[in-house]
Amino acid sequence: MNTTQYLVAFQTIIHKEVTRFTRIWAQTLLPPAITMTLYFVIFGNLIGSRIGEMDGFSYMQFIVPGLIMMSVITNSYSNVVSSFYGARFQHSIEELLVSPTPNWIILSGFIFGGVARGLTVGVIVTALSLFFTDLHLHNAGITMLVVLMTSILFSIGGFINAMFARSFDDISIVPTFILTPLTYLGGVFYSISLLPDFWQGVSMLNPILYMVNTFRYGILGVSDIDVGYALTAVAVFIVLLFSLALNLLNRGKGIRS
Repeated sequence: MNTTQYLVAFQTIIHKEVTRFTRIWAQTLLPPAITMTLYFVIFGNLIGSRIGEMDGFSYMQFIVPGLIMMSVITNSYSNVVSSFYGARFQHSIEELLVSPTPNWIILSGFIFGGVARGLTVGVIVTALSLFFTDLHLHNAGITMLVVLMTSILFSIGGFINAMFARSFDDISIVPTFILTPLTYLGGVFYSISLLPDFWQGVSMLNPILYMVNTFRYGILGVSDIDVGYALTAVAVFIVLLFSLALNLLNRGKGIRS
């Protein structure tokens, strides 16, 4: 295959993925919009009014970046894990594997399908947040970079989960028992500066903390961690997980009997 054929294959997979989640928008785009609106109302307006300011901003302004990032993480991951496992279950992935399309193109197509959904939901949640508070970008470059990198990272994570899953129940284990706890403990609703020293140290082991704080820095200009270190860590994780996912795909993990 030449470069043009690679590009056509890549675009075709992305088109299929985007069509998939937009066709069932009531299941993929509407629920996170409703959920985040409830977060804005309950935590931002009702509870936030009692908490007051955090790091010099109203509580609503403080939590909005974290909630946007939480929606991007969840939807990027969910899109790829459900889509690729569905392709495995229906054996339609075999049609791609027997084609001359390289595995790295197949992997990249699924990843950027997840990125498309994650960023779409992120835009929707951001638009909804403007009804509750004012947002002013402190650094547009860092904001867009970290949300893109985070979406890519968790799309790869969803792909790996789908490779190991043996049933539809298995694709919900990681989001339920790992992803959700790490997200809630990742500084979405609080600054880790409020925690005792020991728990601050424990929190530093949570990778989602770095993504949430970097995104918050891009919007508000405040962060509990070093932004440069956080971006480097995310980039390293992307390279490592992409290599792992590609290796699993090359070996046919979960596909070949």
